[in-house]
Amino acid sequence: MEQVRKWVWEKMAKNVHKKTRVLAVDDEPSILDLLQTALNALGTYDVTTATSVDQAIRTMEAQDKPFDCLLLDIQMPEVNGITFCREVRNLSDYRKTPIIMLTAMADRDYIDRAFAAGATDYLTKPFDFLELRSRLGTAAMLIEEQSRARSSIEVAKKLKDELETNLQFSLEDPIAIEGVDNVLGYSEFENYVIQLSQGKLFNSFATAVKISNVGALYAQLHSTGFRQILQDTAAGLSRLTRKEGNMICYRGNGVFLTISHRRNSALHAGVELYLNQIVATILSRHTELPDVHLVVGESAPMRSITKYGALYALNKAVEQVESRVVQEHDRISLPAHAIANRPRSSAQAHLERRAYETILDDLLRDEPMLRSNQ
Repeated sequence: MEQVRKWVWEKMAKNVHKKTRVLAVDDEPSILDLLQTALNALGTYDVTTATSVDQAIRTMEAQDKPFDCLLLDIQMPEVNGITFCREVRNLSDYRKTPIIMLTAMADRDYIDRAFAAGATDYLTKPFDFLELRSRLGTAAMLIEEQSRARSSIEVAKKLKDELETNLQFSLEDPIAIEGVDNVLGYSEFENYVIQLSQGKLFNSFATAVKISNVGALYAQLHSTGFRQILQDTAAGLSRLTRKEGNMICYRGNGVFLTISHRRNSALHAGVELYLNQIVATILSRHTELPDVHLVVGESAPMRSITKYGALYALNKAVEQVESRVVQEHDRISLPAHAIANRPRSSAQAHLERRAYETILDDLLRDEPMLRSNQ
């Protein structure tokens, strides 16, 4: 045990004061010079540049170890940044590396394609260096967390024989789901939503889908079986929304979030049966896994001009599906006449009214356009 502890401290010590190695790829030399000068001056970044995808590939192959972060332009000759991003994600050394798209392309189609290809974040030109530094700081935190996760897995392997245990996780953890089209990690998903709000793309909708029996499944299954259920549920959601290209994320506690760009393409309660059938078919490959039951919540419009308003829509979507799960549980556990005649207490009505007023105040404070129309 003492040897393992010493090994962990040695790994941590190596990461102290380590510079973040960044590869910036852009066909405009002036942008690369600006990036290299500004970021290297901060003292915490070591920036290497490439003016084409071919040069970037040669540079990556020449490194003794992978870069910590990539900055990619989209519009480049021969191979664009989105295609390159997708190819980079197929390399074992770069599957988890933060990739920030640094581009003049602000159209939603480019944003969708970039995140679907594996981008971690998206920043449009002309960019503010304070904003870029903030995004890189977030990427650096992600690098550190991934390094800790890798160390934890290595430690778990070293301790497995001694402790005879598996690496566990909490039910509330937003577990990463890989290998499913249009499924993003939670950090990438929030960055995607924020980018939509910054682009003032108001016609998007957030919908939450929940595994209603998630608590029982989590208690019943080992971590591997529970992860497989999440993986197959994500695959079912991806298959159902493939034509519309909805972005999907697992939030934790059995809740998935989806973003659609048209009202009639948003998920709704009418597709619950079909969605459950799709997921049941995928899960049937694993005879040892129990059935799941999915509930679809009401969509929340993302008509916001601030990132806080956009993220509020995600929370609202989660509240909608949680409410539907409770309603379904009530219908199962109580007689129909009891539900229909159940009174709402004055205290409950007062709390609901105060909650509404608080939300309205927050919206008016965060959304100047809404306030000016009152």
